Amino acid sequence: MLMQIKNLKTHYRITNGIVKAVDGVSISIKKDEVFGLAGESGCGKSTLIRTIMRLVPQSARVSADELSYRGEDLLPLPDKEYRNRILWKEISLVPQSAMNSLNPVYRVGDQLDEAIRTHEPLSKKETRERTARLFKGVGLQPELTRNYPHEFSGGMRQRAMIAMSLALDPGLIIMDEPTTGLDVLVQERILRELKAIREKSRASIFLITHDISVIAEMSDRIGIMYAGRIMEQADAMELFNDTYHPYTLGLKNAFPSIKALDRELISIPGSPPNLSKDIPGCVFAFRCPFAIPECENERPPDLEIKPNHFVHCIRTDKVDEFRERAGDKRTWQSSK
Repeated sequence: MLMQIKNLKTHYRITNGIVKAVDGVSISIKKDEVFGLAGESGCGKSTLIRTIMRLVPQSARVSADELSYRGEDLLPLPDKEYRNRILWKEISLVPQSAMNSLNPVYRVGDQLDEAIRTHEPLSKKETRERTARLFKGVGLQPELTRNYPHEFSGGMRQRAMIAMSLALDPGLIIMDEPTTGLDVLVQERILRELKAIREKSRASIFLITHDISVIAEMSDRIGIMYAGRIMEQADAMELFNDTYHPYTLGLKNAFPSIKALDRELISIPGSPPNLSKDIPGCVFAFRCPFAIPECENERPPDLEIKPNHFVHCIRTDKVDEFRERAGDKRTWQSSK
């Protein structure tokens, strides 16, 4: 296993209490795979990756039963050792806003050069040659290394950030909303580049997005996150074809399918809960049309209903009923 996360919690202390942004997340990422994480905005996806990358503020309290990479426990590592030995060399990040991630007064190629030379004892010539190869690898002309960020389009900046994430040949690349803010054609080119990179690179990819279509196209396994917890995770095809959790069923209803062009899209009424309040039961219970009183009072376990298929729900025995009723708009309109 490349990365193993068990019962990870990231809580923020605020004036009125504690915000449980990530509350008991358990996932695993294998070598040579794309693990996709989907969910609504504000569900804790970005906090999860900031926790892994040690980018959370000092007010955050982080704990876990396990947070390991290649079998090594990352939690006790001093920050300096983590930056020198793990960051970029083993785990790299393509941040959510590529538009704002590059220094506007610093040539793009020089920014890649700096990341490389900080970690490896290469000459300027060797570094520039590697940067040119990286640019070429993500579909950018090598001469563009002399340009400034404002001379790049949104898609070009995103490719530059992907090139930077590959600079030190890491084992895991975390991508936070890599296609957000890009038009459909540019999104398609970025996804095509990611597929090509995966074939050529040894890196696994941890792909975070709210776009179910991107997750479906790119991922080997998928986790569905809601209000700081993982609702369901399974192999990609199994999760879409054999869905168990009501929240996953609701997300599927909200996205169009070329197999059912006449199907009406159905949204999930309501909004995510206030994570500063204590929620003893299922965090989705207040929006779930299938909830019973026990759902509000009992936190569901992460049930392994099939090999590597986990569901955070106490009513998995009623899944056939859920699937039948979930496609009816009236089911969701009658929910709380």
